Amino acid sequence: MDLPRGLGSVRAWAGVILVTVLALVLRVYHLGSIHDLIFDETYYVKDGWTLIHNGVEMNWPDKPDPAFTSGDVNSYEDSGEYVVHPPIGKWVIGLGMLILGGDSSWGWRLSVAVLGSLSVLMCTLITRRLFRSTGIGLIAGLLLAVDGLHLVMSRTSLLDLVLMFFALAAFGALLIDRDRFREKLARHAAAAVVRGETLPLLGYRAGFRPWRLSAGILLGLACSVKWSGIYFLAIFGIMTVLWDWWARRRVGERRWMVNGLFRDAVPAFVAMVGGALLTYLVSWTGWFASDKGYMRNWAEENGHPDGNPVVNALRSLLHYHSEAYDFHIHLDSPHPYQANPLGWLLQIRPTNFYYRSYDYGQMGCQVEKCASQVFSVGNPLIWWLGALSIVVVIVVGVWKRDGRAWAALAGIVAGYLPWLMYLDRTIFTFYSVVYEPWLIMCLAYALGLLVGPPGADRERKLAGTLLCGSLLTLIVLISAFFWPIWTGQVIDVRQWEWRMWLPSWT
Repeated sequence: MDLPRGLGSVRAWAGVILVTVLALVLRVYHLGSIHDLIFDETYYVKDGWTLIHNGVEMNWPDKPDPAFTSGDVNSYEDSGEYVVHPPIGKWVIGLGMLILGGDSSWGWRLSVAVLGSLSVLMCTLITRRLFRSTGIGLIAGLLLAVDGLHLVMSRTSLLDLVLMFFALAAFGALLIDRDRFREKLARHAAAAVVRGETLPLLGYRAGFRPWRLSAGILLGLACSVKWSGIYFLAIFGIMTVLWDWWARRRVGERRWMVNGLFRDAVPAFVAMVGGALLTYLVSWTGWFASDKGYMRNWAEENGHPDGNPVVNALRSLLHYHSEAYDFHIHLDSPHPYQANPLGWLLQIRPTNFYYRSYDYGQMGCQVEKCASQVFSVGNPLIWWLGALSIVVVIVVGVWKRDGRAWAALAGIVAGYLPWLMYLDRTIFTFYSVVYEPWLIMCLAYALGLLVGPPGADRERKLAGTLLCGSLLTLIVLISAFFWPIWTGQVIDVRQWEWRMWLPSWT
């Protein structure tokens, strides 16, 4: 993501770098200190390891984790494993192990930690570009850097942060595409006026739009991590077309809707949906090339022994997807940390990833009882204020017809609202990391409104700045307080209890 124009001051650059470095340090500090596969790392780390060596996920013998964590990383079987998520997220995890080895707990988590740190940088720059405010951008970056949910997900090799990374990058690409389209449209309109042409009859042709195609590829990668990426493809596709229609309307095109439909919407569909679909198919290259992938030869074994190899491969992949879809929609096995989506925004039931208890003398415990936990709970103040800021942003979007507000809400619509259709499924609060950057954008925007616009009264601006600064200071202090249970530190069990703010957290 390129830095927006106007972000040229030394202080602004320093702020962006400082926030990014802070995010990186928090995400890699003692990253490999827990040499256990925590929560769903038991699936994705081993899948990543076999993917980089075989091109597909492989089966493992019963209870393989003790052997794997002790260094026996090649005890997998010679047959493909049935998995229900596409491969890209596991390829990403596997890259870290390709660098540091499958027996390294740093290697298990390195790739996701890097993407988590980069997503803080992207959120800072994207928020700045969206709201045209360096201050709001830096606030967003700081909030994301110190939030516990994002921090834990950056330090754990699960798929959801990887999905978020690609969706956020696609959003940034569409923002750049929007700005470049508007600049070219404005120049075209000005040139038409100079030539004496009638402005309302303009029918600007944008031509090839590489950033929109890039967004399609990135959204294809998001779908190749988890199928829920398709919601981002749909919502962002609508968003980018609405941006084009609004730009055409503002320059005075009489047929702005028709022009936008045929010259913007149709090409956008081809670039984004076509690019995403092609990317998704390419992500399965390892499975296509393998003879060990699960259901790889299903078509040949079920009525098409002499069929075209390419067609048979697609038939087999389609059947595989049908089986995986059936698994997802019927996933209702009870889990102690499953959480209703209605409580996600308030972090009512976060997910415990790892917990160990120790007696005096064990693992450096200096009291009677100690606890070590990795708890994927967000900073409560960030999430509670973030939930309130969504209401504020909706009101501002309606009252002031502020398109920036609706853009900030787009990621929440794509990443959160679809889960309200699956209230009876076994799902978890940590899925919220996928839409968290847009929640942060809403909160940063609301804090920017609190400070006031550039021309606001001096006393009003001073009061708003002090209040905003106080809230940010309190947020950072709360993050410092929760740091031990985000990173598995060994602490007095009474201190652990102090951090269980809600009964539903235990």
